[in-house]
Amino acid sequence: MVGPLKRQLGNGQPGATTAGDRYVPTHGNGGYKVESYELDLDYRVSSNRLSGKATITAFATEALSRVSFDLTGLRVSKVSVNGRRPQRYVHRQGKLQVTPAATIMDGAEFTVEVQYAGNPKPEDSPWGELGWEELTEGVIVASQPSGAATWFPCNDHPGDKAHYRIAVTTDSPYQVVANGRLVSRRVKASRTTWVFDQAAPMATYLATVQIGRYDVVDLAASPVPTRAVLPGAQIREFKTDFGRQQDMMKVFCRLFGPYPFGGYTVVVTDDDLEIPLEAQGISIFGSNHVDGRRSSERLVAHELAHQWFGNSLTPSSWQHIWLNEGFACYAEWLWSEESRGLTAEQQTAKAHARLRGLPRDLMLSDPGPELMFDDRLYKRGAITLHVLRRHLGDEAFFDLLRAWTKTYRHGSVTTAEFIALASTFSPDEEALRHLFAAWLDTYDLPPLPRTRLR
Repeated sequence: MVGPLKRQLGNGQPGATTAGDRYVPTHGNGGYKVESYELDLDYRVSSNRLSGKATITAFATEALSRVSFDLTGLRVSKVSVNGRRPQRYVHRQGKLQVTPAATIMDGAEFTVEVQYAGNPKPEDSPWGELGWEELTEGVIVASQPSGAATWFPCNDHPGDKAHYRIAVTTDSPYQVVANGRLVSRRVKASRTTWVFDQAAPMATYLATVQIGRYDVVDLAASPVPTRAVLPGAQIREFKTDFGRQQDMMKVFCRLFGPYPFGGYTVVVTDDDLEIPLEAQGISIFGSNHVDGRRSSERLVAHELAHQWFGNSLTPSSWQHIWLNEGFACYAEWLWSEESRGLTAEQQTAKAHARLRGLPRDLMLSDPGPELMFDDRLYKRGAITLHVLRRHLGDEAFFDLLRAWTKTYRHGSVTTAEFIALASTFSPDEEALRHLFAAWLDTYDLPPLPRTRLR
């Protein structure tokens, strides 16, 4: 793991019940970092009944007399710490607080096992309903930024990435998709157990389970194994709408560096979704995104780009979300340019003209929780990257992107780290410093520079 993964979460209080992130102040926990989650889930589709056992292995970053996890809407029935019954545990207001029989020493590895059950449902948040949600016939999990706690106990903060093993048992007619490699599938009577392993470190908000009456279509074996999981009635239109996804993959591998995971799966639900969703190694679209006319092709590019920017390189805190969304939005423009649509230069001018007529109350480097998913953040982030491309020139700019994804592969990143890396590619560090200050750290919208790409 690279250096940024070693940052300690928390606010300095032993066993703190927050990660100290003001964007999600009630989520995340202090005093430890998770190494792995092993989730054994049993789900009944007809009754929306989830029973789970979570085995969480972590190491303490300070002496812990108490350990806290995020978990909401489900009832805990049993807890153990290192195989022993804890002194006590309390579960209320979305926090499971466990007092072990003996203090966990600083630097020690420890394991907490939690058994729980209930009828999972999304959690209300300032960004809408998040987490585990019933579909007409199946399940969708959409956790960004703080919905993971609706289906497993966790340290729900993007800066704490871990290995996952997810086992899901459900009724046999249903297809299950979760993060990572499918390592086994066992049928017993009318139920099937699916076991997935995600070896690459993953943030909680990127963990997902998708369940539905789906068909599986293999799309490509190289350069990345790619498949689609969707209702059979939508396959024909899907092949048109996603027909250029393989070309996108090749373009993005060339521009951004090697694809960071073992495979890529696109899920199309049988229900409409307001927006597509990214998960690690997976993107989820609604049936409304499949119309046979490529109406959502920019979103296909956007979600694919998140595998590099957001999933492999994950923001260390939500303040840095432009590193996800600005980069994914710029990937849309790069794909447009590569596929003979509008150039990135034209897309930038178009977006800049639109932003000129909108309120100027968003600072890219610190948008605040209310505006972290505002479309202006996406567009201004993409414009910033294009202005940087103008400053560096194409060769240095794309060398920078490939160095960025390689240096921090599977890590947690900050804006300051991107600026520091960019400075090593710039012939004029003072001009670069002014560029980032103007585009990242002010509310005003700077004019576009007059110089053209070289």
